[in-house]
Amino acid sequence: MRYEHTQVGYVTGGLTLAALPLVYYAFMVEAGHLGVLGYAVLGGFGGIAVLFSSLTVKVTEQELVFFFGPGFWTRRFALDDIIGAEVVRNSALYGWGIRYTHHGWLYNVSGLRAVELTIRGEGHIRIGTNEPEGLKHALEEAMGEPS
Repeated sequence: MRYEHTQVGYVTGGLTLAALPLVYYAFMVEAGHLGVLGYAVLGGFGGIAVLFSSLTVKVTEQELVFFFGPGFWTRRFALDDIIGAEVVRNSALYGWGIRYTHHGWLYNVSGLRAVELTIRGEGHIRIGTNEPEGLKHALEEAMGEPS
């Protein structure tokens, strides 16, 4: 393993968890009990909090791998397919999670900093990280490029 880093999404996880008591209260005030829909909504918010609690990025000898939380939405790219890597700053309007922007796909749990990759056959993707220079350096080193 050449590089591995996990960024915790304190804000995304915290906001999602903070919504749980609000959802509970809303259902209790409206219906006096949670019911099936209430439990489903609470479970959905809890699940989202776990799934998007962190973003782990790994660079091995052959590939770049990244995933959310406990392994949700894993993406893999061969290093041979990565044409370039650039440190970028995302707009605050892009938010967090998985979304498509005019720069390509964005995978992010916190902050505005990212590494934009140009990938053969995929175009551009951005991986949010709180240490973009370290990720870029690890990718360039693994691909045999000077830093």
